[in-house]
Amino acid sequence: MSHAVIIRNAVKKYGNFVALNGVNLDIHPGEFFTLLGPSGCGKTTLLRMIAGFNTVDGGEIYFDEKLINRVEAHKRDIGMVFQNYAIFPHLTVAENVAYGLKAKKVPKAEIARRVDEALDLVQIRKLKDRKPNELSGGQQQRVALARAFVIEPSVLLMDEPLSNLDAKLRVQMRTVIKKLQRRLGITTIYVTHDQEEALAISDRIAVMKEGNIMQVGTPEQIYKHPENTFVAGFIGVSNFVECDIKGQDPEEALLDIKGECMIRAKLRKPYSGKGVISARPEQLFFSEEKGLPGHISISTFLGDFIEYEIELDNGQMLQLNEYTKDTHTVRPDGERVLVDFDTAAVSIYDAETLEVISC
Repeated sequence: MSHAVIIRNAVKKYGNFVALNGVNLDIHPGEFFTLLGPSGCGKTTLLRMIAGFNTVDGGEIYFDEKLINRVEAHKRDIGMVFQNYAIFPHLTVAENVAYGLKAKKVPKAEIARRVDEALDLVQIRKLKDRKPNELSGGQQQRVALARAFVIEPSVLLMDEPLSNLDAKLRVQMRTVIKKLQRRLGITTIYVTHDQEEALAISDRIAVMKEGNIMQVGTPEQIYKHPENTFVAGFIGVSNFVECDIKGQDPEEALLDIKGECMIRAKLRKPYSGKGVISARPEQLFFSEEKGLPGHISISTFLGDFIEYEIELDNGQMLQLNEYTKDTHTVRPDGERVLVDFDTAAVSIYDAETLEVISC
């Protein structure tokens, strides 16, 4: 049975350096939950605290109602998949997968059955008698996955498991992992710095920065409604444009962009002052009537969309994506354009706090 993982005010310090600064998370049973952030943000530190490899300097970690702060790692009923696979080079594929079951003193006949089932799930049963040095990177990763879930853990932890694979194989393996997790229903906590990977594989994501949680949400929520400029800039591509906001009426706030373009937007509450607009490339469009003036610096045809780099007259660079289903031509480099905003989709932030103020 999968556990909920509940984290309350978790703190980790290394001398004067605070690696985790009072983290709070509620991870649901059977959920695929990803810790996402740049190097040094604390995501692996938190994962290792959940695993029992790092001590907890403050706060509590629970599996359901059970406090596990002082429970030894091997008694936590977890499976772990590491970045470097950590499979034993002197054992065959089948022996590697059986290792955890033997440690749990599972009967020999049951071990054989469960190993075969696990290898079938990751589609490498025909390789069961090979040694790791006879396998590709993707095959070794499948062995590591099979070994982790064959013991039927209540919580599965994965630390950058695909980072050593090439780009194409990484995409294939993340699909394998997602399908396996859905089929087995194991609570899974996954660490990555790869935004696309996190969006593709997760039920929910916690975006981390400098030991703090910046936002928790579904991939769609994180991408479409970033709560602050850090999340907006870290997840995908965002164009940031400064503006002056007159929002005494939050239903009809007026945004003045450098005196060159005026747009209206809906705010959460009245606000007047300096603001920042965050617009994804697909949230910008060419207009014949109004918008920020500039010219196309370079266009790149990418099949389903055309990526335009636009230099505004004020010197700022923007990225705008135009989808080929909506247009039949590629605009030439140097063409003069007006760039407008999909005001229902963009996010607007307080320029001082950098927190979202749009609906």
